[in-house]
Amino acid sequence: MKRKIMLLDFGRESKRMRHLLVTGRTFALLSFCSMVFFVMLGIAGMAHQQTTASPVNSMKGFAAAVSSGFFGDMLEMEMPAFQSSRETESFTTKQISSLLMRALTDINPNDPMSLLAGELPGLSANDAFLIRKGIGTDTAVGPEDNAPITYDPIGGLDEGDGTEVSNDGSNPDKDPDQTPVPSDKPAETDDSGNDPGDKGEEEKPTTGGSKVVFVYHSHNRESWYPELTDKSKDPNSSTKNITLVGKRLAEKLEENGVGAQHSDTDYPTAIKNYRWELSYKYSMKTIKEAIASSKDLKFFFDLHRDSQKRKYTTIDINGKSYAQVYFIIGHKNPNWEKNEAFATKIHEALDQKYPGISRGIWGKTAASGNAEYNQSLAEDNVLIEVGGVDNTLAESYRTADALAEVISDIYWEEEKASASKGKAS
Repeated sequence: MKRKIMLLDFGRESKRMRHLLVTGRTFALLSFCSMVFFVMLGIAGMAHQQTTASPVNSMKGFAAAVSSGFFGDMLEMEMPAFQSSRETESFTTKQISSLLMRALTDINPNDPMSLLAGELPGLSANDAFLIRKGIGTDTAVGPEDNAPITYDPIGGLDEGDGTEVSNDGSNPDKDPDQTPVPSDKPAETDDSGNDPGDKGEEEKPTTGGSKVVFVYHSHNRESWYPELTDKSKDPNSSTKNITLVGKRLAEKLEENGVGAQHSDTDYPTAIKNYRWELSYKYSMKTIKEAIASSKDLKFFFDLHRDSQKRKYTTIDINGKSYAQVYFIIGHKNPNWEKNEAFATKIHEALDQKYPGISRGIWGKTAASGNAEYNQSLAEDNVLIEVGGVDNTLAESYRTADALAEVISDIYWEEEKASASKGKAS
């Protein structure tokens, strides 16, 4: 009898132990699931923060990274009547994995240097992110903004007085794939190559004495190898540089009736103890002074010369070579979307009239550049890289003419829309 009672007690204890084990497993499972939930919630928050901060992780960055054929297939799935004429390109597992990795960690699996870029300033200086494609844009080739080796505040980097220009077609880069550098000298009357047609006696619109466009240069000494006497150094010049292209743009805008103001301030001589890395601080003062002196200013353009080689910065249109352009948007500016919308207007207009001249709109975060570029001072403010180190002044002039044409059209369209809206109200 006693043995039966002991066995009965043992059975009760075993049952209790099994119940405790089941309860423990349930608790452990619930704890693990809760931990996973909060970890995933944290990752989602990080991904959201990255998405709102960087164009490469936004839907625009995603859209720019995949082919039009991919979106055509998506539309065909939802709209049976729609037939895409674009060739289908597969969206590989590697692309998906790379996109997720960049979204969560800001590390590019295809670029090992990105592992160090976040910790060592300067390594990611050229890591621009494509926001919007240009026609035929190679998404693997973005703009480069390289600092000069040295800066001599007296004479720049070119030797001599800077007035002698080499147009012998020589090219310091020995890449056999590069197209030859043209030998034509830029003339003040050189047009963009397009026949404007007979406009009759119709009077052109004009802003009168009002200046509505401001053109300036944060890196005012950026020049081109073919235009310098000494091609062994960085292409920078105190006399023959990107300010000439800015002047050309302003003059062409004026010819189109759009009042334009141009700043050719030479910061290395104007600023005591000049430091190249503070360039945008110096140009910010220039912009603020311009705004204070003219309340009519609406459009702002910071013109640069990019550091990419000729094969990435040149296109032939109607038998004439043009310097291609990159549009740069700083994502440290909280209202960068508005600046990007302005750049998009110009980019799309260029694509219509000069297909291929725009290499797209690119964004930069604080990890890959200044990230602000004074664009918070005005919504219609954009940085434009015109050509590269191997382009010529003649090619850059043609591009300035093209920019002036589309910018003028955009300005007058906006003025017309504003006037119509005023009448309606």
